[in-house]
Amino acid sequence: MKFRIPNSYVLLFGIIVILGFLSYIIPAGRYQRQLDPEMGFEYVVADSYVEIDRTPVTLFDLFKAIPAGMMDASDIIIFVLIAGGSFGIIQATGTVNYGIASVVKRFSGKEKKVIILVMVILSLAGAIFGTAEEALVLYPMLISLSIALGFDRMTGVAMGLLGTGSGFVAGFLNPFTTGVAQQIVELPLFSGIVFRMLAYILFVSTSIFFVLRHARKSNADNDALTEHEQGFIFDYGFQDMPPLSRKHKRVLFILGLLFFYLIYGILKKQFYILEIATTFFIMGVVSGLAGGIKSGRLVTEFIKGASSMVYGALIIGVAKGVTVIMTYGNIMDTIIFQLSKIVVGLSPIFSAISMFLIQSVFNIFITSGSGQAAVTMPIMKALADLSDLSRQTAVLAFQFGDGFSNVISPTSGYFMAALAIGGVEWKKWIKWAWPLFVTWYVEGIFLLVVAVVSCYGPF
Repeated sequence: MKFRIPNSYVLLFGIIVILGFLSYIIPAGRYQRQLDPEMGFEYVVADSYVEIDRTPVTLFDLFKAIPAGMMDASDIIIFVLIAGGSFGIIQATGTVNYGIASVVKRFSGKEKKVIILVMVILSLAGAIFGTAEEALVLYPMLISLSIALGFDRMTGVAMGLLGTGSGFVAGFLNPFTTGVAQQIVELPLFSGIVFRMLAYILFVSTSIFFVLRHARKSNADNDALTEHEQGFIFDYGFQDMPPLSRKHKRVLFILGLLFFYLIYGILKKQFYILEIATTFFIMGVVSGLAGGIKSGRLVTEFIKGASSMVYGALIIGVAKGVTVIMTYGNIMDTIIFQLSKIVVGLSPIFSAISMFLIQSVFNIFITSGSGQAAVTMPIMKALADLSDLSRQTAVLAFQFGDGFSNVISPTSGYFMAALAIGGVEWKKWIKWAWPLFVTWYVEGIFLLVVAVVSCYGPF
């Protein structure tokens, strides 16, 4: 019988069940944690691991982990729903369709330049702002743009995931991964930026090449588009749309103004999920009013837009349930402790590579970049010192391990949400994208070897 990968929700629940079963086998253990008042989060105290009494999870706990995960991820879920609702209002003004039509006409015969431009912009958002979940609201537009240009849904999803993902993994100014990790290991903030920018160029170039290769194939192969996608341009009349009206220009002006305010807020006022969600909400309401939408329809379109994001939003909470069930069973710290022992006694080069691969495993269970840094970097700092490895290289190994697996792991909530929005099955994505991930990992290992040999520092 041919093996079939189950539905994403079923797959995640299966992982929760397996981890629940392992709580009866893996010894329970715990690291001590201390609160850093300046940075605002708890970090693990190295060499503080102790075994504790087993706390195997019950059948009730297996189901409890899912609503608990949704509550833990409520800020992200609410953000996605609000952003989706706001995008629904903006979509109802017709501005998005007119904007896509303008791009299609402007780049007729040069469609691949759009892919490069979009992916570079998104990669910079990932590298500078740590954009990941925040980009979920863009996927409907990216998919629409991709199909209007003659490509398929996979191309649209890939522009978003691989654009933000390749920038995020290099993270030359990412405050949520690079910034947190460097502060924990006591490095100057954003030191070593030149090397990370070189990594950024390498990863983004590889990703763009991979997406362009697929786009070229989907553009040439009529079967690459579904029947719905093949009729998409005709249904929306992109080729026949008149120029932007005054109403649409008003909406575009408001979107541009609030977008720059969002960037200002992130850079200068430390905007995070709540403030970003609020800005998106204002963007939707004001754009709707400027686009001539009455209050009653404004609410209807908001609900419709939010509804389209429910499948993707809820899967973020289910993915969070994986971390919850490990917390119930007190096995997360045990797994971290056992994996970290692999690094001890290795040469600097093999220590760096081992850290990279181990961080990739950690990211399956701890999907928050800053959360993973808080848990693992105190341990990796000590191991780096013992292995004669620079702490900067240990941070680089953390970035690569956290970033690459973000767009392949089924426990990565925003990744699974993006696939859900695009109607792409996880197994189809894996089958399509595995050559890129192999290339990424080879590039990551190469860069880590260069970092070790060049004594990447300052220390």
